[in-house]
Amino acid sequence: MGTELKLNEKSFYKIGEVSALTKLPSSVLRFWESEFSFLRPRKSQGRHRVYDRQTIETVLEIKRMLYEEGYTIMGLKRYWRRRRKQSTTEVPLEKVEQVRNELQDILGILNSHSTKSGEVSVHQ
Repeated sequence: MGTELKLNEKSFYKIGEVSALTKLPSSVLRFWESEFSFLRPRKSQGRHRVYDRQTIETVLEIKRMLYEEGYTIMGLKRYWRRRRKQSTTEVPLEKVEQVRNELQDILGILNSHSTKSGEVSVHQ
């Protein structure tokens, strides 16, 4: 919980600050960047690493999985590959149709209100 409060103070953190927040040496953070393609903090104009909140949360998740859950680096890479594939799966056609119908209903409501007030209607 203490980490949550500290993370809300700033938008970006230097590697030393992230090291202190996560209780990991900077060298470990740099090593993980070389091992995990999904862990890429931004670079400042001076080419310094700057971590945003999401990147720090990723670091904390990696730490938890490696140190508490006992994943190996290879196992963690496989996990993240599978996780990425699952997040890019297609939306079911039924859901697309449902959203499309809801949007057409909203468009109809907007058109009926705009024609009542004398404005030009939105075409579908």
